[in-house]
Amino acid sequence: MTKDKHSSDVEFIRALAELLEENDLNELQVKREYSDHDHLNVRISRGAQQIVTQIAAPAAVAAPLAAAPAAAPAAAAAAAEEADPANLPGAVTSPMVGTAYLAAEPGAAPFVTVGQTVAEGDTVLIVEAMKTMNHIPAPKSGTVKRILVADSDPVEYGAPLMVIE
Repeated sequence: MTKDKHSSDVEFIRALAELLEENDLNELQVKREYSDHDHLNVRISRGAQQIVTQIAAPAAVAAPLAAAPAAAPAAAAAAAEEADPANLPGAVTSPMVGTAYLAAEPGAAPFVTVGQTVAEGDTVLIVEAMKTMNHIPAPKSGTVKRILVADSDPVEYGAPLMVIE
């Protein structure tokens, strides 16, 4: 890999990192083709605060790219983790990507409300995925302290849905 191509790759990766930040994206993956046996794969992920780079080139000309440093300082990352409801001991997280519903049907009473006591196994909400309604059970008995999603909100795998303590 020539020195000129290496510097253009570094600039390309910096531009991708800026694009990720400006558009509030969580992850971006790009493949840049140079020839049949020479390409650059770049995956940038904000959630893990890392940049992963792979270069496929003839061994004689391959040169490693330096990974960009994490954007946020360690102290800010620690504060964000503490504020994240998913880190609370009683957090109920989504087991799948889908749409969260707090009631069995529109207009019906919600499965649970803040302050309500639930028993382990009680349905606390539904996550619809691919037209299938998946009942989400309470992982333990306790009191619903917070409901972190609104009815019909899209949710991701692992997203905190509510807190039961």
